[in-house]
Amino acid sequence: MSVMIHKPAERETKRLAANREELSERIGQAMSFDGTSQPLQGLHLSRSSAPFKSHHSVLEPSLCVTAQGNKEVLFGESRYQYNPMHYLLITVEMPNVSQVLEASKERPYLGLRLKLDPALVSAVMLEASYTLPPGTAHTRAIDVNLLDVHLLDAIVRLVRLLDTPDEAPVLQPLITREIMYRLLKGEQGSRLRHLAIQEGHTTHISRAVALLHQNFDQPLRIETLAHELGMSVSAFHHHFKAVTTLSPLQFQKQLRLQEARRLMLSEDLDAASAAYRVGYQDASHFNREYKNLFGAPPMRDVQRLREEVLTRSDR
Repeated sequence: MSVMIHKPAERETKRLAANREELSERIGQAMSFDGTSQPLQGLHLSRSSAPFKSHHSVLEPSLCVTAQGNKEVLFGESRYQYNPMHYLLITVEMPNVSQVLEASKERPYLGLRLKLDPALVSAVMLEASYTLPPGTAHTRAIDVNLLDVHLLDAIVRLVRLLDTPDEAPVLQPLITREIMYRLLKGEQGSRLRHLAIQEGHTTHISRAVALLHQNFDQPLRIETLAHELGMSVSAFHHHFKAVTTLSPLQFQKQLRLQEARRLMLSEDLDAASAAYRVGYQDASHFNREYKNLFGAPPMRDVQRLREEVLTRSDR
């Protein structure tokens, strides 16, 4: 009897190991150089031949998987580390700092990110007759969980489409629906359902996040925003931090500084012009906050980033 019980577990362990190996091989073949690419709509691949620290970005709702190596993502004061045994799920567009902790030329970091479509999540929920369980009024928008055999199997089949691009238009939507279904059935199902269900405080905070993204260069009026969401100021602060790990002011500040960095890099603006464009009236205040976030004054930081790009392109 015990042999019969152990055999399915053994088969599942072998499937997981085989799928992890195949996933890293396929991403490695698709990404021969360090960087990122989007070979299929909504599917982003990444590779790094060395550990790196403090990559700042704004991450959209996504499923993130490490095929090889180890990665950590920081949201506010919270850290989320994941390796090939885990996946990270984020359901609200948020500023973050990511770090590759384990990578080398022989075994580069390899990862993928799949964008989450709220409309698709909603459609799959309706088909599966899922509702939001009680007690999830303000589910945090980020967490890490173990990759189970069924979810990993679907992810591998999605990446296999890179070898058959003519089949991708037909099969990618089907496999992506299965991935959404597997996520909904898993431990992070409640978190994912907040993308689609208009219930609880998480939905109000998602609206607040969208408004902050649209108006990040405008003065932040907490009272007006809380009133618009039908919440008290104290309740708004509490629920916003519970979902995003940041206060509204911290959230807006990171959005502003990351956009200023992008403007200086892509549009060659000086620090004062970039500061004004993102809503700062005081250049010295902008410089202090920029250095606190990125570790160097604006123009020195931008120069360093440009030199890193040139170094990569020369390899």
